[in-house]
Amino acid sequence: MADWAAHAERQIERYHDGEQRLPAAAEPDSRQRQLTRMGNAAGGAGLALLMDGRAGKASEWLHHAAERYRESMADAPPGSWGRPIGAMKALVIAGDWAGAEEAARWAIELGAPEAESPIGRYAGSLALLVLGRDAEARLPAASLRERDDFPRDVADALATLASSDRPAYVLAVESVLESFETREEYLEDIAVADTVLVLQALAARRGLAAELASPLLPNPS
Repeated sequence: MADWAAHAERQIERYHDGEQRLPAAAEPDSRQRQLTRMGNAAGGAGLALLMDGRAGKASEWLHHAAERYRESMADAPPGSWGRPIGAMKALVIAGDWAGAEEAARWAIELGAPEAESPIGRYAGSLALLVLGRDAEARLPAASLRERDDFPRDVADALATLASSDRPAYVLAVESVLESFETREEYLEDIAVADTVLVLQALAARRGLAAELASPLLPNPS
């Protein structure tokens, strides 16, 4: 059994250590990198707290993650789509739909739906789904299904959410969960299927959610 309280404490310590060593604005590249590391640590703390049953505290740290990801984007290299994706995912998992929708509009303003890279198209698909613009999400989601450099099951889950195809969505999200359960490494060493949490939150809003249980998901409340 994972010691989620210890995981959360470790990530919070990493966040505060990064805060103390945050470079000044005169060092933009070093600063944006450190802000991203702080976002990762805050997100890891939020997920660990969620798994520990402390949803309120988890929300606080997931919001910190979204804030640091967004702050880091100002000086990030072009194509740093992981920042808006991280912000949207954190806010969706926190249950802050107003915040997630604002982050989604930001991703769209950055041009995510028309991005050339698969990670950019992922950001665009996710943003459109967060905003409930399912018809518009179908094209970027479908384009991801045609690529061999993006996880097919994630692309399938996005596309089936956009088309309200519950049987196909259930198969896709089960495959995404299995991919998390069979991997050996996790971001920040936090063994949580965060992508599944986001997909299921989007699915629940559409009445499409699957019935899932896993050591990598919080216990149902």
